Amino acid sequence: MTEQATGAHHPQPRPRSGAQTPSPVEHVTGAQSLIRSLEEVGAEIVFGIPGGAILPAYDPLMDSSKVRHVLVRHEQGAGHAATGYAQATGKVGVCMATSGPGATNLVTPIADAHMDSVPLVAITGQVASKSIGTDAFQEADICGITMPITKHNWLVTDAAEIPRTIAEAFHVASTGRPGPVLVDIAKDALQSMTTFSWPPHTDLPGYRPVTKPHSKQIREAARLITQSRRPVLYVGGGVLKADATAELKVFAELTGAPVTTTLMALGAFPDSHPQHLGMPGMHGSVAAVTSLQKADLIVALGARFDDRVTGRLESFAPHAKIVHADIDPAEIGKNRTADVPIVGDAREVLADLIVAVQAEHAEGHRGDYTEWWADLDRWRATYPLGYDDPEDGSLSPQRVIQRLGQLAPEDTIWTAGVGQHQMWAAHFIGYERPRTWLNSGGAGTMGYAVPAAMGAKAGAPERTVWAVDGDGCFQMTNQELVTCALNNLPVKVAIINNGALGMVRQWQTLFYDQRYSNTVLHSGPGDHGTPAPAAGTRVPDFVKLAEAMGCVGLRCEDPADLDKVIAEANAINDRPVVVDFIVHQDAMVWPMVAAGTSNDEIFAARGVRPDFDGIDAD
Repeated sequence: MTEQATGAHHPQPRPRSGAQTPSPVEHVTGAQSLIRSLEEVGAEIVFGIPGGAILPAYDPLMDSSKVRHVLVRHEQGAGHAATGYAQATGKVGVCMATSGPGATNLVTPIADAHMDSVPLVAITGQVASKSIGTDAFQEADICGITMPITKHNWLVTDAAEIPRTIAEAFHVASTGRPGPVLVDIAKDALQSMTTFSWPPHTDLPGYRPVTKPHSKQIREAARLITQSRRPVLYVGGGVLKADATAELKVFAELTGAPVTTTLMALGAFPDSHPQHLGMPGMHGSVAAVTSLQKADLIVALGARFDDRVTGRLESFAPHAKIVHADIDPAEIGKNRTADVPIVGDAREVLADLIVAVQAEHAEGHRGDYTEWWADLDRWRATYPLGYDDPEDGSLSPQRVIQRLGQLAPEDTIWTAGVGQHQMWAAHFIGYERPRTWLNSGGAGTMGYAVPAAMGAKAGAPERTVWAVDGDGCFQMTNQELVTCALNNLPVKVAIINNGALGMVRQWQTLFYDQRYSNTVLHSGPGDHGTPAPAAGTRVPDFVKLAEAMGCVGLRCEDPADLDKVIAEANAINDRPVVVDFIVHQDAMVWPMVAAGTSNDEIFAARGVRPDFDGIDAD
């Protein structure tokens, strides 16, 4: 088993019975052993749907188990809910499904969690041991299917192996680079009698994540930081996974270097901090994107130099030396060669870097970034994030999202689908604290927002949870609002409704001569790029749909009503709320680096190419 990582997370709480005090041996079924094991590893909530092969595991859930089960409407919803729970709480998310289609419906959320390094345990039922490999009813080789998208997976055919497997699964999911694992259990293993005691003996040969960085590499990184003239801290989601945000703030202020936070790292460093340049990448701020391009040193912390950030890789940051710190050695050098590779937990790396930079300062070595900050501040002032309100007086999607952020209660958790609304939510909502921004980064999974919000609300019931969704994304997983309504999970959903697949439409506008093939959502075949109809003629009517699912449905299409409608939604806390914001169809996300091009070719707005004269790149 290899260790794959962009960040570290700290394990689940120790088993309740304690490592030194084994519980008495009990005679139980395999299913009872499974539920007892989940209790011992500290699992609080399982999102799932019963079915034939997993059904034995559902019976002991009725026996006053400490594990709460949330009955979802689709297994994909269970997986994304478990991810949202994990991202909001820092704990391991758990989902459960039956064999065959139940298990395969978990593939998308497992792949999503794998790309974004989310600790997830997926438990699936499997056909009886004797039937495995015979193409039995509802049989699927889910271990084989998920092998490329899990840290590890297990097929359990012996009931005696259930406690050990569950203990190992939670350990692997939550340590090193966190990620999803899968435990597939044959139905006869769940039905047969066995013994249960805790803690079990675990055996994970070869799984030894390195958390402590090498001191020589730390010293070399500190030396480069104090010698550089144009350093940038490139902060990825690994810093959040490692709970290293406090150390990051100390380190950034100690060095005085500018900070960029990726889409997966928003909230790791306060948006309002004067050293924060914003988000880099395809739709990042001009200052953040250009700082990386013009840097002479990039200190990458829990980030993986993915294509959305680098643009055309060979043209990325051509003059920069690279310090790359990551808990997964496979990430270092994968896309960009590191001059100083550092393998370790982001919190420990930052703690050691702080000490090393302090030592450099004590010896009189301190970086002078005065000219660098003059350039950065000029770019920030010249090319700030912004938008224009539509000339026809319709509702601006950017303004909707900005006001949502400004009017939401403090400490609100935000989830987002994928597309234009996701980028606008990244731009126009301020993220001051960790674990307040949850989204699908690596996989870009439409339909993520609603079930992830459900999971976040289950894990943090005292906090407001807003899902910012598009009308395309919302129609993929909105059935989970029924789950929310029936389980006292009063999430709030803002549908940014432009009647189209917005980001695809933007690309069709820019790169396909405005040939709007199959991106209009509210009309039938042959209707290409027509203006959006009035709200009352749209299909579906999201207000009526919300009400049918036990939620409050609201609509806003007049800018004059925006604040009033948002306030009304914020005041409702006993049921889920869905607000259908009818927005302008042709709004676009800017800045933008077109796919496959260099970050040097960033557009601040349509037709506006920034001017960066005066930068000495030697």
